[in-house]
Amino acid sequence: MTDQPLLTVTAAALEKIDAVRKSTGRPEDLLRIGIKGRRGATFEYEFVLVGPVGQQPDDVAIDHPGLRVLVDPKSVELLRGTTVDVDPTGGSIDIANPNEGWQDELAQRAQQVLDSEINPGVQMHGGLVTLLEVTDGAAYIEMGGGCQGCGMKDVTLRQGIEVAFKRSVPEITQIIDTTDHAAGTNPYYQPSKK
Repeated sequence: MTDQPLLTVTAAALEKIDAVRKSTGRPEDLLRIGIKGRRGATFEYEFVLVGPVGQQPDDVAIDHPGLRVLVDPKSVELLRGTTVDVDPTGGSIDIANPNEGWQDELAQRAQQVLDSEINPGVQMHGGLVTLLEVTDGAAYIEMGGGCQGCGMKDVTLRQGIEVAFKRSVPEITQIIDTTDHAAGTNPYYQPSKK
């Protein structure tokens, strides 16, 4: 067990949360936080205010002056050391979690390839390639923005992503595109209609 605090809520975040609780007429609400998944190297958070009866039996409770925070027990170790604060640019709640990022060395290298080689190119066309997971030598990706449904998606995958991964991360032997390309509505390139 580490001495690092599980979760810290700054005074600015406490003030913001308290203002929301008061504006909704529910000043007794508790803050419940957990990790519901991941999107690339970052976590997707569940961050909600719940009434006192919303506390689950296994929740880990942290008492701050004027606010009880409930942490989903499955998320405890992934949230350890996290700070809940207010984003200085927009005033929204911001979560700074030192545990974000890829723990797996292959995933770290694959993410670096996407960040430095692939995404700068596809972003010029409104696209984005997200690494979802690396398992057993396979990298699972998802294409978004202009890449989702684009007529050139296979070229991007075969001549861009696969070539870059083979060069920089040869341990990854397979790229699996999990994108629902039929749902794409705004591709940069539209194939000609016949």
